[in-house]
Amino acid sequence: MSAASPGAHKTALAIDALRRGWPVAIAGIDGTLALLPIETADPERLAGFDPTGSAPILLSAGRAATLKLANQRDAAAPDAPVLIERAPWIDFAMATALSDPQFDLSVPLKGPFRAICLAEHDAGAAALRLARIGGVLPAFCAMSGVSAAIELTPADIDAHEDAARLTIATRAHLPVAGAENAEIVAFRTPEMPGEHIALLIGAPDGRPPLVRLHSECLTGDVLGSLKCDCGPQLHAAIEAIEASGWGIVLYLRQEGRGIGLINKLRAYALQDQGFDTVDANTRLGFAVDSRNFAVAARMLDLLGQRSVRLLTNNPEKVAQLEAAGISVAERVPHILPANPHNARYLATKRDRTGHQF
Repeated sequence: MSAASPGAHKTALAIDALRRGWPVAIAGIDGTLALLPIETADPERLAGFDPTGSAPILLSAGRAATLKLANQRDAAAPDAPVLIERAPWIDFAMATALSDPQFDLSVPLKGPFRAICLAEHDAGAAALRLARIGGVLPAFCAMSGVSAAIELTPADIDAHEDAARLTIATRAHLPVAGAENAEIVAFRTPEMPGEHIALLIGAPDGRPPLVRLHSECLTGDVLGSLKCDCGPQLHAAIEAIEASGWGIVLYLRQEGRGIGLINKLRAYALQDQGFDTVDANTRLGFAVDSRNFAVAARMLDLLGQRSVRLLTNNPEKVAQLEAAGISVAERVPHILPANPHNARYLATKRDRTGHQF
């Protein structure tokens, strides 16, 4: 296992700070921003961070578009940064309402609000990436040119997600339901709190393995949620690979298409209000899909597999694997029947995210 890089170490510290409601600073190529995460802070911390009450609010373009503070061109990149001028009535409660869409129906927003120029665009964009990695809402009180006890750069954040740092930690025989001849392989980096997993089913036979990239879904895989098709897809993939004679399930720790469990549950709450899965993610301030399948390519490379048959309905998985140097010899459809609870979800994936059913 390689040692933690200084940049990735700084990012791990910054993630811990965000979850505790502590400020961090990001030094970008166009200036430095000190940032207080609104979700985990409180009025006292805001007063300590910004005694004059003048720090503007940094949001994503997706969230700003929901608030009618960004145009459609901005909204096309929902995870781009937008800065909102700090008006006198924007106290901590109002900042929270601006940040969290679960309050949209219960808190009548005052106004007018005004988007202002963000000089430190590089730092602002990095702040939103850091929020996603940390699993918190992408919303901050921001102050220009101010430092903090924890200071990092956009490159530090990139290092934290560097797939090349992934290594094999351990492996063992693991018979599972549907595939008794299986081996589990665990991968990790020095920085990441969780591990990615590969389940190797059968034995290499000279053919490209049948491979399924499965993103973690606690609600579907463990609790049997009917809102998605993740649990059935996982079990059907194991059965299909077993039937093919040889293949691999890559279990990727990218819950909620990369936004984390808590934010995924927030998206579920928005779906209960009538929004589809795409609009729910962008209203929260995230990209439609934040997953990085370079991790999967690295796992396959470490397993010695440079050519695969990919079990997927998602062309983006094919594109990202091939961009990372893994040849996809065939895309094998992975289609399961809908149920009354996930029919709209599956239709949205087909109509809005390019899935091919």
